[in-house]
Amino acid sequence: MRKLSLVVVAAMLLATGNVLANDVKGENPSKNLSTQISKMLTENNFAEEHNDITAQVRFTLNADGEIVVLSVNSEFDKMESFVKAKLNYKKVNLTDVEEGKVYTIPVRIEA
Repeated sequence: MRKLSLVVVAAMLLATGNVLANDVKGENPSKNLSTQISKMLTENNFAEEHNDITAQVRFTLNADGEIVVLSVNSEFDKMESFVKAKLNYKKVNLTDVEEGKVYTIPVRIEA
């Protein structure tokens, strides 16, 4: 009987250890942010001759979880105004907002 209770306790410890050892990772916040930005930039009115426009967008998040565009580097002149109009001060859904952290993402627009 004593051996049986010892085996049961050992099995419970192993089961508890396995449950606690699982590293539960949530959704990657940077990937979530990129997905939200991609949805914001889908509606564009660029002509067919301006297909495959690229830019590097630097932005930060304020305390309210809003995007603040810092700079847009692109060869296409209208890209900066387009990105700023679509993204500046738009709220994003993030659970853990790091205020002031500067993000840089590549943006590619296909007309």
